Amino acid sequence: MKKSRFRFDKKERSGIFFLLAIIFFTQISYLWYKALMPAVREVEDDQVLLALREQLDSLANIQERDTVYPFNPNYLSDYKGYIWGMSVTEIDRLHAYRSAGNFVNSAEDFARVTGVCDTVLHRMAPYFRFPNFPEKVASSKKISRKVISDTGKKYDLNRVGEHELKKVSGVGEKLSARIVKYRNLLGGFSVPEQLYEVYGLDSVVVERLLKYFEIVDPPEIRQVNINTASLNQLASVVYISKEDARAIITYRTRVDTIYSVGELRKIEGFSKEKIARIELYLTAR
Repeated sequence: MKKSRFRFDKKERSGIFFLLAIIFFTQISYLWYKALMPAVREVEDDQVLLALREQLDSLANIQERDTVYPFNPNYLSDYKGYIWGMSVTEIDRLHAYRSAGNFVNSAEDFARVTGVCDTVLHRMAPYFRFPNFPEKVASSKKISRKVISDTGKKYDLNRVGEHELKKVSGVGEKLSARIVKYRNLLGGFSVPEQLYEVYGLDSVVVERLLKYFEIVDPPEIRQVNINTASLNQLASVVYISKEDARAIITYRTRVDTIYSVGELRKIEGFSKEKIARIELYLTAR
C-alpha cells in the first residue's frame, strides 16, 4: 500500500507546532503593541507639553522680573499700551491727540485724553516720565519780577542751586528742587530747551528763567555708539526707554548699519523732537 504524502513523523509535527506557536505569539505581540502605542504617544505628548509649559512659565517669570523703566507716555507704542492693559480705542485716542501736535503733561492729562480706567492709570502713572515737548504758549501779560540782578549778567544754569532758582517769579521750593533733580538726571543741561522738560514747569516760567540763567559750562557727554551699544547701554540714555532700545536694536539688525541718528525717525514713536534730544547722547560713528 502506498504511503500518504501528508503524514508527518513526530519530529515534523513538533516543528510545525513550534512554528505555529511562534506565528501566534508574534501576532499577539503585534496586536498588543498596536493597542499600547496610542497610550505611549499620549504619555510622550503630555511630557512634551509639560516641558513646553515649564519653558513658557520660566519665560513668564523672567518677564515678571524684568525691570520696568520710566517712560514718556507721549511716545507710547501700540504694543506697550497693550502690555499695560489699554484698549485699542484708548491707544488710538492718544495717537490722535499726538498727531494733532499736542502733548500730555501729567497723569491727569493722560487719563483725560485716553479715557483709561483708574486701575490701569494707577499701575502706569508711577512710571510716567515727562520730559515732554510742549508748544510755546503766547507770552503772558504778567511781568516777572527782576530779583536776580539788573546788571544783565546771566548765571550758569548748571551751577546754580535751588536758592538762586527760587528768586525767579513762579519758581517755588518744589519746582526749584525738580529743576536740580532733573539736571542731575541728565548729568547737566546741554541745551536751554531742556528746561521745558521739567515736570510742572510752565513755558512762561521757563522764559523767565532763561532771562537770568544760561548754559555756560555744558556737560561732557560720552555719547553711546548706536551701532555697537547693548540693550542696557541704550536704555541708560535718559530719553530712551527699554522699549525704545529694543526698537533701535531691531531696526539696527534689519539695516545692518545705522549711518546717522536721524535714521531713527523711521522707527515708530521717534518724533523729530525726540531725535533732537537723543542725538545729544548718541552717535553713529
